[in-house]
Amino acid sequence: MSFGGFALDETPTAEVERQEGYFVPLAESVRDLVDATIRTTVDQAEVEAVTAEVASLVRRLRTSQIDGPAGVRVNHEGKSWNWGNATVGLRNAIAPPLVIEHDEPGVAWAELDLGAAYEGPPGMVHGGVCALLLDQLMGETATIGYVRVAFTGTLSVTYRKPTPLGPIRIDARVDREEGRKIYVVATVRSGDDVCVEAEGIFVEPGWAVKLREEPGAVKELLEQMRGG
Repeated sequence: MSFGGFALDETPTAEVERQEGYFVPLAESVRDLVDATIRTTVDQAEVEAVTAEVASLVRRLRTSQIDGPAGVRVNHEGKSWNWGNATVGLRNAIAPPLVIEHDEPGVAWAELDLGAAYEGPPGMVHGGVCALLLDQLMGETATIGYVRVAFTGTLSVTYRKPTPLGPIRIDARVDREEGRKIYVVATVRSGDDVCVEAEGIFVEPGWAVKLREEPGAVKELLEQMRGG
């Protein structure tokens, strides 16, 4: 059963982490395949042979799969996972290699290296990819260290200069709060250059406020999701 897009999954945390241990290398290999597909200069015969091998691998993986979206799952221990997320999904090979760090509540950052798969203008990161990264980072910053749920209300992005492919750093911090609205500011940097700036309003839904503020609400929700 699901609530607010979150589904209860009784998989123990230790098993979730065990599965991540072998699915993450798979996703990394597929991400590398995407990069190799863009850059390769092998001949037609080799491309066709690789295509057949990839098709065979896809058929093997599809012998057992879930239907529809992967969704966000949470277990009774409070562990949540979102393996299909377009930006940080551990099993999503099209997601950039983004690992977000939280040094303190309301402040977050990440350093990553963007290759050919994320190119827009020649040699530059696609502007939409920058916005995608910022939206994810700012949303997680608004959670104040994952103590609350927050969804994007508005996002304003200003492109100061092109962002070169390669190593970049993104930073975000909570600027202020007004009721259920959290105002977050962020930047994308390449070296010492600020390439992109962003401002966003993130909103904590009413049901999430109830879970955070009312004693027993989490237990009640889990019982509802279990059908109890």
